[in-house]
Amino acid sequence: MPHTPESTVSIAHHSRQGHTAVLAAAVADGALEAGAQAHLIAVDRLDEDGWRLLDASDAIVFGCPTYMGNVSSEFQAFAEATSRRWLDGVWQDKVAAGFTNSGCLSGDKLQVLQALTILAAQHGMHWVNLGLKPGFSASTDTMDTPNRLGLFLGAGAQSPADLGDEGLHKSDLETCRLLGVRVAAVSAALTAGTRLLADGVRAGAA
Repeated sequence: MPHTPESTVSIAHHSRQGHTAVLAAAVADGALEAGAQAHLIAVDRLDEDGWRLLDASDAIVFGCPTYMGNVSSEFQAFAEATSRRWLDGVWQDKVAAGFTNSGCLSGDKLQVLQALTILAAQHGMHWVNLGLKPGFSASTDTMDTPNRLGLFLGAGAQSPADLGDEGLHKSDLETCRLLGVRVAAVSAALTAGTRLLADGVRAGAA
């Protein structure tokens, strides 16, 4: 893949059983492949260094499991803790995206992706959708195609609750990787465009 101008992508995620952490790593792999710096940040163990890293990032990808049709309580606590950054506009105009995992094929994952989108919108961030066609919508398709669950707002995954990391489907891992590639590319383009505009303004004022 062509190298894109470097940007910094942080994956702010919560994982109880380890599934979402593996998906977060797949997002990071995609961002790295696209030429970005990538950082994995577990929001339930967030310290001041982690907050500073999020504040300095060009893009933040939110990820959490779907529990009872909503974000996990640990991720919600993180979301509420961002209120000071909302008040000060610290994350204004950063790029954002999201992913989630549940034990059921549906599991009301869309509601979680919508909650993540609203969190990003409240911060004035630019949401990046998945950008993939549905992977399993015809009799000739297979479940191995990326975006097998047919989501568009963000990446969705399904893993049986009684299995560990081995229960993650390769389609879902690939879908998260492709989300990381897309976020890094969009973030790099937006960052480069913003710098060009700023340089033009400075040159015009000189």
